[in-house]
Amino acid sequence: MRRGATPWMLLSLALCGLTGCGYSSDKLFRSGISTVHVEVFQSKEFRRGMEFQLTEAVKKRIGTDTPYRIAPREKADTILKGEILEERQASFAPDYATRQPRDMQLNLVCRVEWKDVRSGQILLDQPLLLSSTDYLPAAGETEGFGQQKAISDLAAKIVMRMTDDW
Repeated sequence: MRRGATPWMLLSLALCGLTGCGYSSDKLFRSGISTVHVEVFQSKEFRRGMEFQLTEAVKKRIGTDTPYRIAPREKADTILKGEILEERQASFAPDYATRQPRDMQLNLVCRVEWKDVRSGQILLDQPLLLSSTDYLPAAGETEGFGQQKAISDLAAKIVMRMTDDW
């Protein structure tokens, strides 16, 4: 019995080696694109300034997390644009002694489009992208801190979606 099992074991090992593990060594980012122009994000929110902060955060993320370079509109291969659709806050766990919330949640919703200006192809069309973050006023964390955290998270999510389709 042992002698008959050896050829079958060798055959099964060989087949496993040929099929691979399902991983790919392809690049994460799109080939043929080297530059991106990031337009200033628009905003439908009453609070102004978040659109500029998000634009800068996205540019920094592109510069550090991708092989793409930021370029002026007329020299860019692609254009990334977006719009902040909503900012919403919710409070949790009220402190009944001070009547202040112990925990706050800040949600940002935006829309993003990334287009190749050479071909006109839409590379990314994300109608709704959500960032949700918590901050603790009782620990001295301000609303501005919560906004900055949410903006940083949203910028990371936007740049993460700039990867190539596998």
